[in-house]
Amino acid sequence: MDTSETNCINGIVINGDFDKSETKAVDVQLQCNLLTDGQSKFSIKTIKDNPVAMKYYTGFLDYKHFMFFFGILGPAVNHLQSRSSRLTPVNQLLLTLIKLRQAKDDVELSFMFRVSEATVSKTIIKWINFLYFQLKEINIWPSQSTVQQHMPTGFKRLFPHTRVLLDATEIPIQKPSNVNSQSATFSTYKHKNTLKAMIGCTPHGCVSYVSDCYGGSVSDRQIIERSPLCKEASKYFERNDSIMADRGIMVQDVFASNNVFVNTPTMLKGKSQLEPKDVVRDRRIASKRIDIERVIGLSKTFKLLKKELAANKLTLGSRIVYICFSMTNFRPAIVNDWA
Repeated sequence: MDTSETNCINGIVINGDFDKSETKAVDVQLQCNLLTDGQSKFSIKTIKDNPVAMKYYTGFLDYKHFMFFFGILGPAVNHLQSRSSRLTPVNQLLLTLIKLRQAKDDVELSFMFRVSEATVSKTIIKWINFLYFQLKEINIWPSQSTVQQHMPTGFKRLFPHTRVLLDATEIPIQKPSNVNSQSATFSTYKHKNTLKAMIGCTPHGCVSYVSDCYGGSVSDRQIIERSPLCKEASKYFERNDSIMADRGIMVQDVFASNNVFVNTPTMLKGKSQLEPKDVVRDRRIASKRIDIERVIGLSKTFKLLKKELAANKLTLGSRIVYICFSMTNFRPAIVNDWA
């Protein structure tokens, strides 16, 4: 965006070279206008001509990008419009994305869209389920030839057989009232109650695998052992494929029978220090494995993944995680072709 270009929304001017404080000012001013103007209500029309606001609230680059995503949801989206609803399907999607992206409370969303809090809650639940099943129809696991075709030059030179980079991620949840649930979801790594999922991406940074969520006490190995990557390895991997993972994901023996190699940093195994060749290898792995961490960081710009998930939304945890990570694939790649 040209830094000299300006956009206007609800009477305030936003420069193209905005910073976080200016972005926050947009949100505050919008809310003030909505609360003071009895005839105003938030809708897609409010932000359709403002790419800054569109990206802030939805994660999409502009209105065209937003409508492209809306279009791929198919004709089924039109059946989500009920006679009693004051929100069109487009605005229902907008409301849901604001919930995911900015983690706003239902009561605030009810003020913004001028609907009841109950309507907001029902709309979000309905759309989380709808988006999950629609996005699940997209096969995000690419073929070996596709991965090879789009593999960055540097990655191909060092680890040419890599099919997927794996790493675990956790999202905080409210402390369960049940003692057994507290124990099952307590993460010794995060020192809080969490849900845990295994995320996979291609060497080019495309999200290619999202596991179901488990309680934070489960190990990385247990998640992989229960996943289709392990149970249906022949469907996901071909001979001589390799997986890149952190040293905590020790699953070499799980995939060995399928001739799939797992690249992880070297363990000391009683040694005082690593051999020089192992140090060089580990540094190379670390330089490439960071891409999965960047992908996870990008997906967590959906702030609902950082906010404690309410107890009444725990059953939707796996679906919320899947949606947020899948939608990352609709944004520009963060890994360069020469990386």
